[in-house]
Amino acid sequence: MAALQDPTKIRNIAIIAHVDHGKTTLVDGLLKQSQTFRDNQAEMGQELIMDSGDQEKERGITITAKVTAVQHGDYRINIIDTPGHADFSGEVERTLNMADGCILIVDAQEGPMPQTKFVLEKALEGELKPIVIINKIDKPAARIKEVEDELADLFLELAVHEDQLHYPVYYAVGRAGKAWIEAPIDFEGDSDLEVIFDAIIEHIPAPKVELDKPFQMLVTSLAWDTYKGKYAIGRITRGKVNPGDPVTLCKKDGTQTKAKVELVFMSHGVSKFEVPGGVAGDIVQLTGVGDAQIGETIADAVSPEALPTIEVEAPTLRIYLGPNTAPFKGQEGEFNTSRQIAERLQKELEINVGLKVEEDGIGFTVAGRGELHLGVLIETMRREGYEFEVGRPQVVTKLEDGKTMEPIEEVIIEVPAEHVGSVQMELGQRRAILKEQFASPKGVTKLVYTMPTRALLGMRNVLLTNTKGTIVMNSLTIGYEEQGSALQQLRPGVLISFSTGTSTPYSLQNAEARGTTFIGPAEKVYAGQIIGLNTRSEDMEINICKPKQLTNMRTSSSDGVVQLTPPVIFSLEQCLDFLENDELLEVTPKNLRLRKKELDPNKRKRK
Repeated sequence: MAALQDPTKIRNIAIIAHVDHGKTTLVDGLLKQSQTFRDNQAEMGQELIMDSGDQEKERGITITAKVTAVQHGDYRINIIDTPGHADFSGEVERTLNMADGCILIVDAQEGPMPQTKFVLEKALEGELKPIVIINKIDKPAARIKEVEDELADLFLELAVHEDQLHYPVYYAVGRAGKAWIEAPIDFEGDSDLEVIFDAIIEHIPAPKVELDKPFQMLVTSLAWDTYKGKYAIGRITRGKVNPGDPVTLCKKDGTQTKAKVELVFMSHGVSKFEVPGGVAGDIVQLTGVGDAQIGETIADAVSPEALPTIEVEAPTLRIYLGPNTAPFKGQEGEFNTSRQIAERLQKELEINVGLKVEEDGIGFTVAGRGELHLGVLIETMRREGYEFEVGRPQVVTKLEDGKTMEPIEEVIIEVPAEHVGSVQMELGQRRAILKEQFASPKGVTKLVYTMPTRALLGMRNVLLTNTKGTIVMNSLTIGYEEQGSALQQLRPGVLISFSTGTSTPYSLQNAEARGTTFIGPAEKVYAGQIIGLNTRSEDMEINICKPKQLTNMRTSSSDGVVQLTPPVIFSLEQCLDFLENDELLEVTPKNLRLRKKELDPNKRKRK
């Protein structure tokens, strides 16, 4: 493999799409068909090679943008796989400036969705050359002609100049690794992704480079390992870089520090390899610049010039995250002090550009793009052995002309016709405004609403329950509006443990008569912990640690066996949705416990 590539034979592309439209699957197909792996490696390796994180595999989504490269003949194609969830759109924004073109993938049945619009708008603003692939054309409900029309409307709405309205369209079944120039009648034919490789080489421009100018590179991503320390990843804007070169790091605050490049690496498939140097237009990973942060410039040592820093959109949700203050603190986690949590959040800020952290008493206010964005961070910290507590997610507002403005979202819901009534009732209580409603021939009704972000909190799980899991819901922040009045409490009251101890089947039987329980028998509980959901609107305290009193007339066997309903076990996202303002979620590596902020019942009543 040629080390110093001819810049005219480099292609940098970003793959963008809405969630689940097949980005990562297509990248896998490109990697396998470019002989990036030995045959046995591709067979043995898991599906979705690019989704390497534990949570990415479990959730089946891409969370961080990743860069890989394939060699196709003389051409090196650098591919950036981006997430499709709006919560991780900071990842998309920071990596698009490495590309010269983009592949927009659209599902042949669903058509352009909210996130398609968001990422395409960012790509066209950055003047990337688009190639459109209509994927999953083998779906029984595929509607290729209508999707082409919807795409044409979308490009008309978003195009910055006229050239962007001329884009090539290809048709693919990404899972089978097949693509065509014309929509085929038979999907079983002998085909591969060669037309996509040809399209990239033909339609995507080579990077504009200035090889004879001083070196300059914007850091758009960071990686880390125990051998080489920090890797600064970015695309070389101009000049060349070789191992041992002295460089200047231009910081965000305008200061400059000297450093020396130790080694230069490039990606190939899922691995990286050392190279003798990199040229303008290539995406490289440099070691030795340990202080580098995302958005800073690594430049020539003699005449350093800083590139504009990356601007990402502001966070929309914030959450309190602080050290655990519950009675069982320090029993299940390895790291539980405020200082340890602060260090971990600081480390996260280096790589997570959509996140903001501020001190808030002994804890911190962490702001992010959405519940999933914050949920992934909480789950990651929990798995690393951290123990902490989090509050209810709150919307990030801003002041304009003395008025408090809150974010507004467009929500697109697709649901079978028989569940439309329950969806409309739930959204009506949350003050959502119905923009349009139309039925598709497949018996599915599409509803488009606008509503404040704060009304969305906790809605997804309620609707999934009400529609028996058939709802498809997507949302996108579309702007700000003046803040309205507070919403009513939509959740009934809770059952609260009255004493600290171990739950008993005898007491849980009484609790079940009052509502739904969240814990089973023989579990440790403390006073003030939420142990269930009340059937009424107010909170109720209940003793679930009381054993059955035995006398010489009553033995443990005489009353028969206690039959309990299995408790409801919430996931992390469901716990965050459940919280009210006076409640906290205790997060430890082993347990998630819901609790009241004020554990003492008398002080709670006074408040």
